Amino acid sequence: MPLRHSARLLIADDDADLLAAYALYFSAHGFDIRTARNGLDALAEYCAWHPQAALLDVEMPRLDGRAVARRIRYVADTPAPTLVAVSGLEQTEEKNESLRSGFNHHFVKPVPMHVILAALTKRFRRTSD
Repeated sequence: MPLRHSARLLIADDDADLLAAYALYFSAHGFDIRTARNGLDALAEYCAWHPQAALLDVEMPRLDGRAVARRIRYVADTPAPTLVAVSGLEQTEEKNESLRSGFNHHFVKPVPMHVILAALTKRFRRTSD
């Protein structure tokens, strides 16, 4: 279900094919998308654009997704953005580390895109009602 109002979503992943698939899927569901291929570019894009949500790979070059999440939380935007981690890291402690870093969700790859969409749209339906 497309969003009523276009929410800004930053997507960062060093896998170009996955990044393109995410961008296509989420733009088709009403998101305004910007992308980055590494953590440093993701952080720069976040600071320039201040999206309502970010979908970040945890293991990225130049700056990992957890470091990006911590720095985004340091910016302290209001309302706080929804941060979603996607990773091959599946151990409980690794998921907990993502949550401690500031992520709202930690999903293990391969994660069905509709699961990520549900986590994002739940928040946006809540804030737009």
